Amino acid sequence: MTRCVTVNLKQVESEMSEGVMTDGMVAERPMSEIERVVDTFIAPSKTFADILRSTSWWLPFLLLVLVTLGVGYTTDKKVGFEQAAANQLHQTPSREEQVNALPADQKARQMQITAMVTKYITYSFPVVILILSAIASLVLWGSFNFGLGARTTFGQMFAVYMFASLPMIFPGLLTIATLCFGGSPETFVQSYPVGTNLGYYMTDAAPWVRGALSYLDVFGLWRLALLVIGTSIVAKVKIGAAAAVVVGWWVLLLLITVGIAAATS
Repeated sequence: MTRCVTVNLKQVESEMSEGVMTDGMVAERPMSEIERVVDTFIAPSKTFADILRSTSWWLPFLLLVLVTLGVGYTTDKKVGFEQAAANQLHQTPSREEQVNALPADQKARQMQITAMVTKYITYSFPVVILILSAIASLVLWGSFNFGLGARTTFGQMFAVYMFASLPMIFPGLLTIATLCFGGSPETFVQSYPVGTNLGYYMTDAAPWVRGALSYLDVFGLWRLALLVIGTSIVAKVKIGAAAAVVVGWWVLLLLITVGIAAATS
Protein backbone atom coordinates (compact mmCIF):
# COMPACT_ATOMS: atom_id res chain seq x y z
CA MET A 1 0.00 0.00 0.00
CA THR A 2 2.75 2.42 0.99
CA ARG A 3 4.66 1.47 -2.13
CA CYS A 4 1.63 2.21 -4.32
CA VAL A 5 1.08 5.60 -2.68
CA THR A 6 4.76 6.46 -3.13
CA VAL A 7 4.65 5.52 -6.81
CA ASN A 8 1.45 7.55 -7.35
CA LEU A 9 2.92 10.60 -5.63
CA LYS A 10 5.99 10.40 -7.83
CA GLN A 11 3.77 10.15 -10.89
CA VAL A 12 1.76 13.24 -9.85
CA GLU A 13 4.95 15.18 -9.19
CA SER A 14 6.25 14.17 -12.61
CA GLU A 15 3.01 15.26 -14.29
CA MET A 16 2.99 18.59 -12.46
CA SER A 17 6.58 19.25 -13.46
CA GLU A 18 5.54 18.74 -17.09
CA GLY A 19 2.62 21.12 -16.71
CA VAL A 20 -0.09 18.42 -16.65
CA MET A 21 -2.93 18.67 -14.13
CA THR A 22 -5.39 16.02 -13.04
CA ASP A 23 -9.17 15.98 -13.58
CA GLY A 24 -8.76 16.24 -17.32
CA MET A 25 -7.38 19.78 -17.21
CA VAL A 26 -4.19 20.64 -19.02
CA ALA A 27 -2.03 23.60 -18.01
CA GLU A 28 0.82 24.21 -20.40
CA ARG A 29 4.11 25.18 -18.84
CA PRO A 30 4.78 28.93 -18.80
CA MET A 31 6.06 30.09 -22.18
CA SER A 32 8.95 32.48 -22.70
CA GLU A 33 8.34 35.70 -24.60
CA ILE A 34 10.24 34.38 -27.61
CA GLU A 35 8.18 31.19 -27.62
CA ARG A 36 4.98 33.25 -27.51
CA VAL A 37 6.12 35.26 -30.53
CA VAL A 38 7.16 32.19 -32.52
CA ASP A 39 3.99 30.27 -31.68
CA THR A 40 1.87 33.22 -32.82
CA PHE A 41 2.86 32.15 -36.33
CA ILE A 42 2.91 28.36 -35.99
CA ALA A 43 0.64 27.52 -33.03
CA PRO A 44 -1.35 30.66 -32.13
CA SER A 45 -3.71 28.90 -29.73
CA LYS A 46 -0.78 28.18 -27.39
CA THR A 47 0.27 31.82 -27.32
CA PHE A 48 -3.23 33.12 -26.68
CA ALA A 49 -3.87 30.49 -24.00
CA ASP A 50 -0.68 31.63 -22.27
CA ILE A 51 -2.06 35.19 -22.19
CA LEU A 52 -4.50 33.92 -19.57
CA ARG A 53 -1.41 33.39 -17.43
CA SER A 54 0.51 36.52 -18.37
CA THR A 55 -0.59 39.61 -20.28
CA SER A 56 2.97 40.69 -21.11
CA TRP A 57 3.13 42.29 -24.57
CA TRP A 58 6.48 44.10 -24.67
CA LEU A 59 8.23 41.85 -27.22
CA PRO A 60 5.66 42.06 -30.04
CA PHE A 61 5.45 45.80 -29.43
CA LEU A 62 9.23 46.09 -29.62
CA LEU A 63 9.34 44.15 -32.89
CA LEU A 64 6.60 46.32 -34.39
CA VAL A 65 8.41 49.48 -33.29
CA LEU A 66 11.76 48.37 -34.72
CA VAL A 67 10.25 47.49 -38.08
CA THR A 68 8.18 50.69 -38.19
CA LEU A 69 11.18 52.85 -37.41
CA GLY A 70 13.16 50.89 -40.00
CA VAL A 71 10.53 51.70 -42.62
CA GLY A 72 10.60 55.37 -41.63
CA TYR A 73 14.38 55.58 -41.81
CA THR A 74 14.50 53.78 -45.16
CA THR A 75 11.77 56.03 -46.55
CA ASP A 76 13.71 59.08 -45.41
CA LYS A 77 16.98 57.94 -47.01
CA LYS A 78 15.71 56.27 -50.18
CA VAL A 79 12.66 58.39 -51.04
CA GLY A 80 12.69 61.54 -48.94
CA PHE A 81 9.66 62.79 -47.07
CA GLU A 82 8.99 65.58 -49.55
CA GLN A 83 8.73 63.06 -52.39
CA ALA A 84 6.72 60.69 -50.19
CA ALA A 85 4.30 63.52 -49.32
CA ALA A 86 3.93 64.44 -53.01
CA ASN A 87 3.26 60.82 -53.93
CA GLN A 88 0.67 60.51 -51.17
CA LEU A 89 -1.01 63.77 -52.21
CA HIS A 90 -1.44 62.36 -55.70
CA GLN A 91 -3.74 59.71 -54.21
CA THR A 92 -6.33 62.42 -53.39
CA PRO A 93 -7.11 64.24 -56.66
CA SER A 94 -9.32 66.94 -55.14
CA ARG A 95 -6.68 67.89 -52.58
CA GLU A 96 -3.95 67.78 -55.22
CA GLU A 97 -5.92 70.19 -57.40
CA GLN A 98 -6.25 72.62 -54.51
CA VAL A 99 -2.51 72.55 -53.84
CA ASN A 100 -1.60 72.92 -57.52
CA ALA A 101 -3.87 75.97 -57.79
CA LEU A 102 -1.83 77.83 -55.17
CA PRO A 103 0.86 80.36 -56.15
CA ALA A 104 4.30 78.78 -56.49
CA ASP A 105 5.63 80.06 -53.17
CA GLN A 106 2.53 78.99 -51.26
CA LYS A 107 2.57 75.61 -52.95
CA ALA A 108 6.21 75.08 -51.98
CA ARG A 109 5.45 76.11 -48.41
CA GLN A 110 2.44 73.78 -48.28
CA MET A 111 4.50 70.86 -49.52
CA GLN A 112 7.23 71.57 -46.94
CA ILE A 113 4.64 71.53 -44.16
CA THR A 114 3.10 68.32 -45.50
CA ALA A 115 6.53 66.69 -45.69
CA MET A 116 7.33 67.77 -42.13
CA VAL A 117 4.02 66.40 -40.84
CA THR A 118 4.63 63.14 -42.73
CA LYS A 119 8.07 62.83 -41.14
CA TYR A 120 6.82 63.50 -37.61
CA ILE A 121 3.93 61.06 -37.98
CA THR A 122 6.25 58.39 -39.38
CA TYR A 123 8.77 58.61 -36.55
CA SER A 124 6.09 58.93 -33.88
CA PHE A 125 4.37 55.77 -35.06
CA PRO A 126 5.38 53.76 -31.96
CA VAL A 127 3.06 56.06 -29.98
CA VAL A 128 0.42 55.72 -32.69
CA ILE A 129 0.66 51.93 -32.42
CA LEU A 130 0.00 52.12 -28.67
CA ILE A 131 -2.94 54.50 -29.05
CA LEU A 132 -4.63 52.57 -31.86
CA SER A 133 -4.03 49.24 -30.12
CA ALA A 134 -5.51 50.62 -26.89
CA ILE A 135 -8.61 51.91 -28.70
CA ALA A 136 -9.13 48.65 -30.60
CA SER A 137 -8.59 46.59 -27.45
CA LEU A 138 -11.05 48.72 -25.51
CA VAL A 139 -13.69 48.29 -28.21
CA LEU A 140 -13.17 44.52 -28.30
CA TRP A 141 -13.12 44.26 -24.51
CA GLY A 142 -16.42 46.11 -24.28
CA SER A 143 -17.98 44.12 -27.10
CA PHE A 144 -17.13 40.77 -25.56
CA ASN A 145 -17.84 41.64 -21.94
CA PHE A 146 -21.04 43.62 -22.41
CA GLY A 147 -22.21 42.09 -25.68
CA LEU A 148 -21.44 38.43 -25.06
CA GLY A 149 -21.23 38.36 -21.26
CA ALA A 150 -17.56 37.38 -21.21
CA ARG A 151 -15.27 38.13 -18.28
CA THR A 152 -12.04 38.95 -20.00
CA THR A 153 -9.85 41.87 -18.94
CA PHE A 154 -8.63 44.85 -20.92
CA GLY A 155 -5.04 43.69 -20.36
CA GLN A 156 -5.79 40.32 -21.93
CA MET A 157 -7.44 41.95 -24.95
CA PHE A 158 -4.52 44.35 -25.32
CA ALA A 159 -2.02 41.48 -25.27
CA VAL A 160 -4.10 39.55 -27.81
CA TYR A 161 -4.17 42.58 -30.11
CA MET A 162 -0.42 43.06 -29.85
CA PHE A 163 0.42 39.45 -30.63
CA ALA A 164 -2.21 39.27 -33.38
CA SER A 165 -0.55 42.28 -35.02
CA LEU A 166 2.78 40.48 -35.43
CA PRO A 167 2.10 39.51 -39.09
CA MET A 168 2.20 43.23 -39.88
CA ILE A 169 5.97 43.21 -39.48
CA PHE A 170 6.22 41.41 -42.82
CA PRO A 171 4.84 44.25 -44.99
CA GLY A 172 7.32 46.51 -43.20
CA LEU A 173 10.24 44.20 -43.95
CA LEU A 174 9.10 43.89 -47.56
CA THR A 175 8.89 47.68 -47.82
CA ILE A 176 12.45 48.05 -46.53
CA ALA A 177 13.69 45.40 -48.96
CA THR A 178 11.83 46.99 -51.89
CA LEU A 179 13.22 50.45 -51.22
CA CYS A 180 16.75 49.17 -50.70
CA PHE A 181 16.82 46.97 -53.79
CA GLY A 182 15.34 48.86 -56.72
CA GLY A 183 12.13 50.56 -55.59
CA SER A 184 11.35 53.80 -57.44
CA PRO A 185 11.02 56.90 -55.21
CA GLU A 186 8.56 58.45 -57.68
CA THR A 187 6.08 55.58 -57.42
CA PHE A 188 6.40 54.80 -53.71
CA VAL A 189 3.17 55.47 -51.81
CA GLN A 190 3.18 55.04 -48.02
CA SER A 191 -0.43 53.85 -47.92
CA TYR A 192 0.33 51.22 -50.59
CA PRO A 193 4.02 50.39 -50.06
CA VAL A 194 4.07 46.78 -51.32
CA GLY A 195 1.77 44.51 -53.29
CA THR A 196 0.24 42.51 -50.45
CA ASN A 197 -3.29 43.83 -51.07
CA LEU A 198 -5.52 44.31 -54.11
CA GLY A 199 -5.56 48.09 -53.74
CA TYR A 200 -1.85 48.22 -54.58
CA TYR A 201 -2.55 47.05 -58.11
CA MET A 202 -5.61 49.25 -58.80
CA THR A 203 -3.69 52.45 -59.45
CA ASP A 204 -6.37 53.91 -61.74
CA ALA A 205 -9.33 53.05 -59.52
CA ALA A 206 -11.29 55.65 -57.56
CA PRO A 207 -9.75 56.36 -54.14
CA TRP A 208 -12.69 54.80 -52.30
CA VAL A 209 -12.47 51.64 -54.39
CA ARG A 210 -8.75 51.40 -53.84
CA GLY A 211 -9.21 52.03 -50.13
CA ALA A 212 -11.76 49.22 -49.90
CA LEU A 213 -9.52 46.80 -51.78
CA SER A 214 -6.62 47.64 -49.48
CA TYR A 215 -8.48 45.80 -46.73
CA LEU A 216 -8.07 42.60 -48.74
CA ASP A 217 -4.49 42.35 -47.59
CA VAL A 218 -2.74 39.03 -47.01
CA PHE A 219 -1.18 40.05 -43.73
CA GLY A 220 -4.14 42.13 -42.61
CA LEU A 221 -6.44 39.14 -43.04
CA TRP A 222 -3.90 37.01 -41.17
CA ARG A 223 -4.10 39.46 -38.27
CA LEU A 224 -7.90 39.32 -38.45
CA ALA A 225 -7.83 35.51 -38.18
CA LEU A 226 -5.45 35.69 -35.20
CA LEU A 227 -7.74 38.19 -33.49
CA VAL A 228 -10.66 35.80 -33.88
CA ILE A 229 -8.66 32.93 -32.39
CA GLY A 230 -7.18 35.02 -29.58
CA THR A 231 -10.37 36.73 -28.48
CA SER A 232 -12.20 33.42 -28.55
CA ILE A 233 -9.65 31.93 -26.15
CA VAL A 234 -9.28 34.78 -23.65
CA ALA A 235 -13.01 35.58 -23.65
CA LYS A 236 -13.85 31.86 -23.51
CA VAL A 237 -16.53 32.06 -26.21
CA LYS A 238 -17.15 29.99 -29.33
CA ILE A 239 -15.05 30.78 -32.37
CA GLY A 240 -18.18 31.74 -34.33
CA ALA A 241 -19.18 34.33 -31.74
CA ALA A 242 -15.67 35.76 -31.68
CA ALA A 243 -15.64 35.95 -35.48
CA ALA A 244 -18.98 37.78 -35.50
CA VAL A 245 -17.58 40.47 -33.18
CA VAL A 246 -14.14 40.86 -34.72
CA VAL A 247 -15.21 40.67 -38.37
CA GLY A 248 -18.21 42.88 -37.63
CA TRP A 249 -15.95 45.69 -36.40
CA TRP A 250 -13.60 45.10 -39.33
CA VAL A 251 -16.46 45.54 -41.81
CA LEU A 252 -17.62 48.70 -40.02
CA LEU A 253 -14.11 50.16 -40.17
CA LEU A 254 -13.93 49.29 -43.88
CA LEU A 255 -17.21 51.13 -44.54
CA ILE A 256 -16.00 54.18 -42.60
CA THR A 257 -12.75 54.21 -44.55
CA VAL A 258 -14.60 53.95 -47.85
CA GLY A 259 -16.99 56.72 -46.83
CA ILE A 260 -14.17 59.10 -45.88
CA ALA A 261 -12.28 58.32 -49.11
CA ALA A 262 -15.37 58.93 -51.19
CA ALA A 263 -16.12 62.22 -49.41
CA THR A 264 -12.60 63.59 -49.79
CA SER A 265 -11.76 62.39 -53.30
